[in-house]
Amino acid sequence: MAKKSKKTVRREYTKEDVKELRAHSKARTPVTKIAKLTKRSVGSLRQKALKLGIGLGHQR
Repeated sequence: MAKKSKKTVRREYTKEDVKELRAHSKARTPVTKIAKLTKRSVGSLRQKALKLGIGLGHQR
């Protein structure tokens, strides 16, 4: 039997989410930790940070 893959649920970034992401960037919080706190993937966080023009993780 083949394993069913998880269905991806897209969630928009709210102003509060962006504010939190900027705060974590400033505090230099590791991306994996941010991902667990926000319940978002590392890739999603990196893409949003790139669009906002802020650094995350080793990309500083």
